Amino acid sequence: MSDEAADVEARLRAFLADQLPGAQDLEIANLRRTSSGFSRENWPFDASWRSGDRVERAALIMRRDPVGSVLVTDRREEFAVLRALESSPVPAPRARFLDADGAFLGRPAVVMERVDGDCDWFVVNGERPLGARVAFAHRALELLSAIHAVDWRAAGLGPVLGEPAPGTGAATAALDRWEAELRRQQLEPYPELEVVLGWLRANEPVAQTTALVHGDFKPGNMLLRAEPGAGGGPVEGNVEIVAMLDWETAHLGDPLEDLGWITNPLRRREHQIPGVWERADIARRYEELTGLRVTEADLRFWNVLANFKLAVIVLTGARSFVEGRGDRVFTAPSALVALMFELIGI
Repeated sequence: MSDEAADVEARLRAFLADQLPGAQDLEIANLRRTSSGFSRENWPFDASWRSGDRVERAALIMRRDPVGSVLVTDRREEFAVLRALESSPVPAPRARFLDADGAFLGRPAVVMERVDGDCDWFVVNGERPLGARVAFAHRALELLSAIHAVDWRAAGLGPVLGEPAPGTGAATAALDRWEAELRRQQLEPYPELEVVLGWLRANEPVAQTTALVHGDFKPGNMLLRAEPGAGGGPVEGNVEIVAMLDWETAHLGDPLEDLGWITNPLRRREHQIPGVWERADIARRYEELTGLRVTEADLRFWNVLANFKLAVIVLTGARSFVEGRGDRVFTAPSALVALMFELIGI
């Protein structure tokens, strides 16, 4: 076992002992750090302990803030969202324990139940039969609609996440957040991003409703497994979504923000099937599922903001590398700027 893994195991042991008062014979096994996840450290492990006369076992995963990340988020908010989703039809991992300030685990972390499944970033354009890929695309959009239908007020998420003001409040809040992050992360002026930001400020759409927004909805953040047929065996090529992951950027806002994310031209291969399931098809089906109206102007705004967010994330990674907190090399977001200029007509 590496020194890092030994340190994490010792920290987890102390943390779980604190979270499970009265537990005896606590054991941690199969601890390892996985390569998945660009903004959090992922540490799957198995735990067992004795509670009275009963032995309990759990397959768990710790998601911890890294030393340097491409994304700065709050583990308290992620934990609250996961807890709220437990009473909803949205499939998500069950959050078990929170170390909000990293007192035990070294850095802020959430420990959640581990879900079995496969990850396929490009499932909609992979080798499965066309019918199976179209079925998955519809299923994914239905899941997105279910997320937007979550009763966040009843779940108590308003005070935790902050409710945007009516009208253009959701767009203003999103822009305020990402402009503040740009100011915090940029190492030098980026006049091109100032032009884009000015366009965004001048074109803020009015939200039709306030919903729980995932913020990074994509197949790469889903766990999949083969869909069982009537006889118990898998249906050829068909997959079901067993868990939606990575809720770290979830917030209350305009649900069309997520729609702008999945119709972003940059992410076409992840979400669209040429000639079969494209931007207009997604917008039309979303309108049918939710009753909301999707205009081209609103969708373009959220497409541009999606790329603005990605540009800020790139600059966050660049700062992390320059300061020695990360080992991934990031270059200037020139391609993102070019795409944003194209979208806004420059």
